[in-house]
Amino acid sequence: MPTRIDLRGRRDGDPRPLLPRARLDVAAAVEQVRPLVEDVRSRGADAVRDATEKYDGVRLGDLRVPAPALAAALAELDPAVRAALEEAADRLRRVCTAQLRPDVAVDVVGGASVTERWVPVGRVGLYVPGGLVAYPSSVVMNVVPAQVAGVPSLAVASPPKADGLPHPAVLAACALLGVDEVYAVGGAQAIAMFAYGVDGCPPVDVITGPGNVYVAAAKRLVQGRVGIDSEAGPTEIGILADDTAEPSYVAADLVAQAEHDPLAACLLVTPSADLLDRVDVELDKQVAATPHRERVQAALAGQSAYVLVDDLDHGLEVVDAWAAEHLEVITADAPERARRVRNAGAVFVGNTTPVSLGDYLAGSNHVLPTGGTARFSSGLSTLSFLKRMSLIEYSAAALASVAPHVSALGGAEDLAAHVEAVQVRVRPR
Repeated sequence: MPTRIDLRGRRDGDPRPLLPRARLDVAAAVEQVRPLVEDVRSRGADAVRDATEKYDGVRLGDLRVPAPALAAALAELDPAVRAALEEAADRLRRVCTAQLRPDVAVDVVGGASVTERWVPVGRVGLYVPGGLVAYPSSVVMNVVPAQVAGVPSLAVASPPKADGLPHPAVLAACALLGVDEVYAVGGAQAIAMFAYGVDGCPPVDVITGPGNVYVAAAKRLVQGRVGIDSEAGPTEIGILADDTAEPSYVAADLVAQAEHDPLAACLLVTPSADLLDRVDVELDKQVAATPHRERVQAALAGQSAYVLVDDLDHGLEVVDAWAAEHLEVITADAPERARRVRNAGAVFVGNTTPVSLGDYLAGSNHVLPTGGTARFSSGLSTLSFLKRMSLIEYSAAALASVAPHVSALGGAEDLAAHVEAVQVRVRPR
């Protein structure tokens, strides 16, 4: 069961050192994956094959999944799963479409305008993890916002199984969304392949998608050559609750998050010791019945906690400091209190809005910032695949009117050529 942390009467100072969270030592992993990334950079597809054989136990011929395999996976997909993926994509597409930004033209002064344009990147590499479970839902979460943004070239990579292909549900989701460029490549080698390009796979502009610490390390190494969404770590849930929370629901959500990964972090923050006792009773029952009991027990005992606070305002301070990937607010005033949250990847409001809804069908994206990075970053969205570009246009008269200011600032910075580049245009001939 989670440990108990009593913060009552301790509102001064930063609570983060007292709160558990799985440590993702990306810096150490960077040195481990650096040779692999450099090998892919220099040797291309052969290095990807060698790494895949070493880490996945599969020797690949073509890295790219053949079209018949995609079509077969879609044809064999359980109709109920297909319907769920279609509904998930439709709901997410509605939200992503609302995230699009129109060009905005501003007349700065007469004859001078600045237009802010939103332009899609040219090519993206979308990573879908494998490992303990398959994630066809992550195909939806990565692909749909890129498509809505208008990205013309999309490629997906996911680790191969023993047959040399990614999980059939992942392949089916790609086919369902019209993505035909799919690679049976996982781990750091997939990130390097996307960043530097190999025979048959041109380099991309942006890489997105969650993964393990080695994927995160590879993304850190190639950032700057390409854009990345984040260095996603183990999944996590925070719950801010009072006595109106249904204990069985709270316990179910803790178990659901813990079944992702033994390193998953779960934090229940409440002013009610009675609620913690009732959740404990429910956890005993639910953990015993869950199929992934060992994984759940490891997460709940490892980096998870119950946190007692003075009141809900104090609790809000604590969850804002922890900055959870997923935050549930289950209180009597949940809608109002949820709007006061400053730091979370996504906020789930009330007893009937569980995090697992957001994993699949809420319409929100489940690729979210972890490890406290929600303090300064956001989840995956349409905007992740767009770049803002300014279009500036000045008439001769508008340039002449601002030339004295350019001369003053250029002179102050001792950049005479900057001044002259304006003066040559406005000086009488």
